[in-house]
Amino acid sequence: MTTTVGRPASRPRSDDRKPPAPRTPRPPRDLGRHLLLGSVAVLWLVPLLWAVYTSLRSYEDTASNGYFSWPSGLSLANFGDAWTQSGMPHFFWNSVLITVPAVLGTLLFSAAVAFFVSRFSFRFNLALLMLFTAGNLLPAQVIITPLYRLYLNLPLPWWMSDSLLFYDSLWGIIVIHIAYQCGFCTFVLSNYMKTIPREITEAAQVDGAPVWRQFFQIVLPLCRPAFAALATLESIWIYNDFFWPLVLVDTGDKRPITSALANLQGAYFTNPNLVAAGALMTAIPTLLIYFALQRQFISGLTIGSSKG
Repeated sequence: MTTTVGRPASRPRSDDRKPPAPRTPRPPRDLGRHLLLGSVAVLWLVPLLWAVYTSLRSYEDTASNGYFSWPSGLSLANFGDAWTQSGMPHFFWNSVLITVPAVLGTLLFSAAVAFFVSRFSFRFNLALLMLFTAGNLLPAQVIITPLYRLYLNLPLPWWMSDSLLFYDSLWGIIVIHIAYQCGFCTFVLSNYMKTIPREITEAAQVDGAPVWRQFFQIVLPLCRPAFAALATLESIWIYNDFFWPLVLVDTGDKRPITSALANLQGAYFTNPNLVAAGALMTAIPTLLIYFALQRQFISGLTIGSSKG
């Protein structure tokens, strides 16, 4: 009886393999979605472009021909008039004096609370975080009456007394911005700090580092991306605020640039072309901050939901 040993199947040579089929070009994807988003973007830009167009025309031209007409001439005279007539340099400086301390104070206080909530385990940990976050759920119009009465009777400390009370004071605007923005920043920073390994702070604690040193020298440097995103967002929000200075500041010289645009409006006559030029000049710092820190701004829109 003879046995035959089966030969293994021979592998096809590389020359015998079939070449891959050519890829067919993909058709344009989501064309309708892109057209819709582009149309919405153009609609959002129409008021801005119309403000630019109006600010470049003289009031006499628009009064005689109408705003929906071809201009007889374009010039930058309205920008110069708005800069001088409204006293914009002074009010720009007021906005800086409000925005910079408010942003720094908000980040410092919210980082301290976020560090305490995220790095230490205690009974009311989650309740404390929810308390800070719930403060942002109240609209400003709800607390304006009790806050107004409080500001009328709350004296300033001697080292910040540019007026007698928190009312009609730059410090009063700074304090309300810090108090109102700490909830959002605490929520974002606590979620970000939870992603930092605990072994880092535990190793520092073993080496004898106190809590304040762990906070300032270890945790805060690791939170620079979150600080950059929050600083961008808070700078834009606080600078653009119109409500609090309008209600809590009575003296016109102490108002920021957003509230000072009312100086361009007269009792019996208002030049819309001049107001449009002033509004565009007011928006320039916001645009500069956005374009300089665009990456941090975009990451700040999702940093609170992606971390944690």
